[in-house]
Amino acid sequence: MGRHRQPEIRERLVDACTDHALEHGLPDRLGPFATATGASSRMLIYHFGTRDELIRAVLERARQRQVEAFTALLRVRPEEPYPVTLRRAWSAMSGPQGRPYLRIFSRLHDTAGEPHWPGFRRMATTDWLAPLEDGMRSLGRPELATVVLAVIRGLLMDLDATGDAERTDRAFGDFLATIEGA
Repeated sequence: MGRHRQPEIRERLVDACTDHALEHGLPDRLGPFATATGASSRMLIYHFGTRDELIRAVLERARQRQVEAFTALLRVRPEEPYPVTLRRAWSAMSGPQGRPYLRIFSRLHDTAGEPHWPGFRRMATTDWLAPLEDGMRSLGRPELATVVLAVIRGLLMDLDATGDAERTDRAFGDFLATIEGA
């Protein structure tokens, strides 16, 4: 009779693998994950079935963390104007807090990432729409949430591709000035 899988061990492993992937990117082999967790590659396969299933679990956990963090950044704060909230959110998303997510998810934004996470591109396009609508509603312009989302996503992809933080920061500041003037 084989051992029963222990969900708490699986959770600990996926958390450690996610921490590693956010710091170093997704590895091509299981070895770096094994080292990061203190478990063997065989034990990782035991808990996840395949390398691809482990990668999927890591991506899901990282996405859960990103959505929680970025949604908190985008939520309306009664004590400040929403453009100030957006400026702070942009700084976090494009800065050291957000860069690990850019690194880990950049491959999923093109069709090459579909085998790891079918439907990721669609979900990643709309998951922050609700907090942005709430925020833009505070300015009387909820219909601009899609535009704000498109600008944020586009500038993050630009930043990921070019590394030009100064230019993308300036572009986001120009965009915010446009919103404030509208």
